[in-house]
Amino acid sequence: MLCFALYGKGGIGKSTTSANVALALAESGLKVMLVGCDPKADSTKLLRSGKTVETVLDLLRSHHRSALPLERMVTEGTGGVLLVEAGGPRPGVGCAGRGIIAAFEALKARRAFEIYRPDVVIFDVLGDVVCGGFAMPIREGWAKNVFIVTSGESMALYAASNIAEAVDTFAERGYAKLGGLVLNRRDVPEEREQVEAVAARLKTRIVGDLPRSELVQAADVRGEAVLVTAPESDMAESYRKLAQSILAICRENARAGLVGEGRKAFGIIPETESDFI
Repeated sequence: MLCFALYGKGGIGKSTTSANVALALAESGLKVMLVGCDPKADSTKLLRSGKTVETVLDLLRSHHRSALPLERMVTEGTGGVLLVEAGGPRPGVGCAGRGIIAAFEALKARRAFEIYRPDVVIFDVLGDVVCGGFAMPIREGWAKNVFIVTSGESMALYAASNIAEAVDTFAERGYAKLGGLVLNRRDVPEEREQVEAVAARLKTRIVGDLPRSELVQAADVRGEAVLVTAPESDMAESYRKLAQSILAICRENARAGLVGEGRKAFGIIPETESDFI
């Protein structure tokens, strides 16, 4: 099982990227689970024709913890992708980061990953503020590989630097590794050069370069992924290329022995090392 997180500033296109990458991996024959960790709970709607799923936090509010079955938390979406939304607190009440922690604990208690046994798990995480809750996927060893979606805009690059610092905080424990930056273009001046400069400073690389395309906005309006609305388009191929690039990096890290430390996070004891590769 390969696990990675896509982080990024709010509004940078992180959730759209996550949905299209998840579907691209599913197209290649992999069993994929997409876990939305954004309080807006919109990470998975592009794989449900614009419909939202019940969030884990909402379900926990309306059910006694012992009476909430795992199948209520996990929904099958387009292409067979398994969908989970952590959810968030009511506006003005509670902490969104704590909400993510509660949702993860609920999934772990029900042995979600052991039961569904996905080949790939994608965590879509808001990265404006990387507090303890939003850092949950990396600080607890859930996501061994982290990719940051950014543009060449100053606030997006600032957020990317903060996220990279958070990853570095836990890297020494073997919990996570920065896989690289995903350039989601906004067509600002010298955009590629600016992102390359930040990548060099962070000692990482650009793993994908997504062009700005009206097809993305059109697909979002329809509540679908570009791989559904325009599967033969250049934009769809860009997402497929990114998915394969991310997959290759995750597999490379797995072969290097960077996944073993995350077993306890899932409560899984694999029969053989190959179960995690």
